[in-house]
Amino acid sequence: MRKSLPFFLFIAFCCITNKTSAQIVNMESQRYHTDTTGWSGSLGGDFALTNYGQKVFAVNANAHVQYQSAKSLYLLLGSYGFLKGDQQSFIDYGFLHFRYNYKLGKVVRLEAFTQVQQNAVTKIQSRFLIGAGLRFKIWHSQKFHLYFGSLPMYEIEKETDRPQAIHDWRSSNYLSFTFLPNKQTEFTSTTYYQPVLFNISDYRLLNQTLFKIKAGKKLSLVLNWNYQYDASPAAGVPTDTYNFSTGIQLDL
Repeated sequence: MRKSLPFFLFIAFCCITNKTSAQIVNMESQRYHTDTTGWSGSLGGDFALTNYGQKVFAVNANAHVQYQSAKSLYLLLGSYGFLKGDQQSFIDYGFLHFRYNYKLGKVVRLEAFTQVQQNAVTKIQSRFLIGAGLRFKIWHSQKFHLYFGSLPMYEIEKETDRPQAIHDWRSSNYLSFTFLPNKQTEFTSTTYYQPVLFNISDYRLLNQTLFKIKAGKKLSLVLNWNYQYDASPAAGVPTDTYNFSTGIQLDL
């Protein structure tokens, strides 16, 4: 039965969402673009247990809470997941992200955020981020939104195979658009560019694309595509990774 383990690992892996491979969290796909004030959010999760001579256990859970007032937006996002089989851990990740958004005018908003995360696959034992900057509304219509943001941030990273922590100042820049052809369909794509300040050869590039189709008033089918390039990854981790996933989302 040991020869069957890779197949069951693959099936379980497909249940884990895109956050396992993305070291940069795409908050743009998590925002609710609405003028309505108050609370909103979503919950998701799955688990799988398979026993064919070897046990394979997979768990994934995520939560999104958002509060919006006339000028402020508070957003909290958390996720955790793991995949274990044959007494080995193949995936183990988690993160918690908080972001504050304040409307300075019709075009400009102030953004501030902090984040903690870990990812065994990319050998990130821990990563702490804190930053602030400006977000610009380039185009906004009923069916199309276009935004640009630039946020300097401070990063403290501890790698699994490296005893000393890495301290860097980075510039987190993103360009994002959302296309809403009708009330049932949403297409969002965000590209991040995060170079180390004064060392632009050390950078991260990420594109995350989301396609969502409503299957009911609160339920949606979601497809995600992620591509990441890290010019200086941890030892033994490839410079570029990509991931495709599909799942469902329940809006609260």
